[in-house]
Amino acid sequence: MQRITIHDVAREAGVSLATVDRVLNGRPGVKAATIARVEAAVARLGYTPDVFAANLAKRRLYRLTFLIPGGPNAFMTDLRQEAERIAQRVAGERVALTVQDIDAFDSHSVAGTLALIDKASCDGVAVVAPASAEVRAAIDRLTLRGVPVVTLVSDHPASARAHFVGIDNMAAGRVAGRLLGRFLAGNRPGHRARIGFIAGSLGLRDHAERHGGCIEVFEELYPDFEPIRVREGRDDNDRTYDLTRRLLADHPDISGLYNMGAGNRGVIAALEESGLAGRVTFIAHELTPYTRAALERGTIAALIAQDPGHEIRSAVRVLKALIDGQPIVAAQERIGIDIFLPENLPPQEGATLERKAAEARPELRRAS
Repeated sequence: MQRITIHDVAREAGVSLATVDRVLNGRPGVKAATIARVEAAVARLGYTPDVFAANLAKRRLYRLTFLIPGGPNAFMTDLRQEAERIAQRVAGERVALTVQDIDAFDSHSVAGTLALIDKASCDGVAVVAPASAEVRAAIDRLTLRGVPVVTLVSDHPASARAHFVGIDNMAAGRVAGRLLGRFLAGNRPGHRARIGFIAGSLGLRDHAERHGGCIEVFEELYPDFEPIRVREGRDDNDRTYDLTRRLLADHPDISGLYNMGAGNRGVIAALEESGLAGRVTFIAHELTPYTRAALERGTIAALIAQDPGHEIRSAVRVLKALIDGQPIVAAQERIGIDIFLPENLPPQEGATLERKAAEARPELRRAS
């Protein structure tokens, strides 16, 4: 079907292109009767503006800033690399996307970075935001300065952020609880299964929500499961390795382990060095080269994952829609929760034999 254009509207209303443009953009100087004729023509024809074409004609540039944690977290590295790759692709669509490293565990630093952003140099921000009052206030102030903010991966719903791009983390935690229950229930009759929990920090909303969702499932469906208090590894592999070793030593009868954040290489190494790989049911998050190899070896029982490419593309679309005052297509921007077992792992593109061998070595813990 041929697209209805502004020329068709002008012809239908019996006015000039300039008049239609003034009416559509709400500019003064048009009689009320003429406005009514143009609006009636728009309704009859079902005309919708081509925002992309209009912005090209106006040479509109979308200046977007993505604030993504640096460090050894492999998922955040994937997220940052996706943002850098997509920045190159959308440059031809008049989108200038800048990626800036932040420390997700330093709320003061993140708030300070947000405070330095101004509408004169930035049109929209996507941020992996720590759940602190200081960061919430910084998001609120940035929004008041006319810069829309999208939270990425971890939400900050109490803030004035315009949209959240990421999975439902409560649901992800519930999925982990179900998986642990399915793997463990009935395996050892009369045994009260003890479940260990590791988080980067419960101060990160996504980790706290995953923990809460998992505990909900235990209370509803597996009341015999005994949750062990959460250990916080700050998504650091060496720190997570040490606390996992201590956890296993303190609870030699542990049945399951759920890591709600990064630091997976530390958990993998601790389980494999202690001889408990495969005996302790380990549920982890995010598909990385290291978690893939551990899943294939049987150290990880199942992976809960999200698509970093989809999240970056979604954040770009959402910010552009907010800047243009256009509606957000909710179904398109919904981020799915993936569950991977060894049988349904996606193909590993471009991996050499040397790289695969390096990924399989659990003694290397520097990247999660």
